[in-house]
Amino acid sequence: MEFFKPGVTYDFFKYRTPFVVTSLTLTVLSLISLFWPGPRFGIDFKGGTEVELAMKQAVSPAELREAVLSLGFGSPDVIAVQGSENRYILRLEQVTSVPAAQLEKARQGVANLVGGEANITDFRLSPGGDKLAIQVGQPTEAEKIAEVLRSSGIQTREVAPFGSLEDNRFQAELIGVGDKLVSGLREKLGEKAPEQPLRVEWVGPKAGAQLRDAAINAILYTIAFVMVYIAFRFDLRFAPGGVVALAHDALITLGIYVLLRKEITLGTIAAVLTVIGFSINDTIVIYDRIRENMTRMRDATLVQLINVSTSQTLGRSVITNSMALISVLGFFIWGTPLIRDIVFALSTGFIVGTYSSIYVAAPLTEWMDRRFFRKA
Repeated sequence: MEFFKPGVTYDFFKYRTPFVVTSLTLTVLSLISLFWPGPRFGIDFKGGTEVELAMKQAVSPAELREAVLSLGFGSPDVIAVQGSENRYILRLEQVTSVPAAQLEKARQGVANLVGGEANITDFRLSPGGDKLAIQVGQPTEAEKIAEVLRSSGIQTREVAPFGSLEDNRFQAELIGVGDKLVSGLREKLGEKAPEQPLRVEWVGPKAGAQLRDAAINAILYTIAFVMVYIAFRFDLRFAPGGVVALAHDALITLGIYVLLRKEITLGTIAAVLTVIGFSINDTIVIYDRIRENMTRMRDATLVQLINVSTSQTLGRSVITNSMALISVLGFFIWGTPLIRDIVFALSTGFIVGTYSSIYVAAPLTEWMDRRFFRKA
C-alpha cells in the first residue's frame, strides 16, 4: 500500500519557518504551564490514601468506582487484586486531616487533664493524619484521654497505651478516610460492602517528592543517553536536532496535560518515555536515509537531502503512526479512566513526535551543518 507516489520529492523546507515558530511558541507555552498553573499531580506524587477492600459480594470495578465518586472522593483509582475474588485496592487523593485549631484545642484539654502544658512530653499527629501520639509526664487513663479528644471534636476509634506503662505513652487511632469510605459504601452498596477495610496506607509528601524527582531524572537521563547514541551512530551535527525534538515532544505532551487539567501519574511519565522512544525511532529512520543519500547524491545540499529523504520515508511514517494510533484506540474507548489518560498521552505524543521529526529535528540539523560544519 502506497499513500504517496514513489519518486516524488516534497519541499518540506519551504514551510519550515512558520512551523519552527509554531513549535517554539508551543514549547515555551508548555514550559510556562509547568510553573503556572502547574501540573495536577496524582497520588503517586502529592500523596494520598490507599485502601484495600474485600467486598462481600461480586461488584464490578466500574460499579465500585461510581459509588466512590458519588461519595465525594475525586478521581479514584480502582485496581482489582489478581488472584483474589472481589478484592480491590482504591487509591484516593484525600488524606485524614485534623484542623490545626481542633488539634490545639485537644492539646489544651490534655494539658488540663495532666496538670499543665509542662506535663505533655509528646503530642504529634502522624503524616497520614490517622494516628495521634501522646506522651504525658504522669499516669493517666486511656479512656480519659479519649474523652478529651472526643470533646474537642476529634473522632477516635480507640486510645490505647503504647510501649511500657512507665512511659505514659498513648496512641489514638482516629476515624479517617478508610472508615468514612467503608461507611459510605455500605450506604451505597448495602450488603456488598465490607464491614471494615483490610488495609489503609498513606503516601506522604516526602514519598511523593521522591517519586517526582525520580520521574524527572528518568526523562532527563533518557534524553542524554539518546544524544550520545545519535552522536556515535551518525555524527555530532545530527545529535542536537534529535535531542531538541525529544524535549519538544515531552514538553508539549505534558503541557497539553496541564492545560486540560489532567492528572499526572507515574503512568503518564511511562507514556512520555514511550513517546520519546517512538519519536527517536522515527527521527533515526530519516537520519539513516539522509546518510544513505549522502553517498548517492554527492552534489546535493543538505536541504535537498533532507527533502528527498523525508519524502522517501513519509509513507512509512504515516503507516507506522496510524497503526500505533489504531492499536491504542480500543483502550481509549473501553479502558478505565487511568488507561484512557495514558492512551491520551501516547496518542498526543505519537502525533507530535512525527511532526517534530520533520520540522524540528531536520531544520535544526541543517542549521547546525550550515553554522558550524559547512565552513570547516
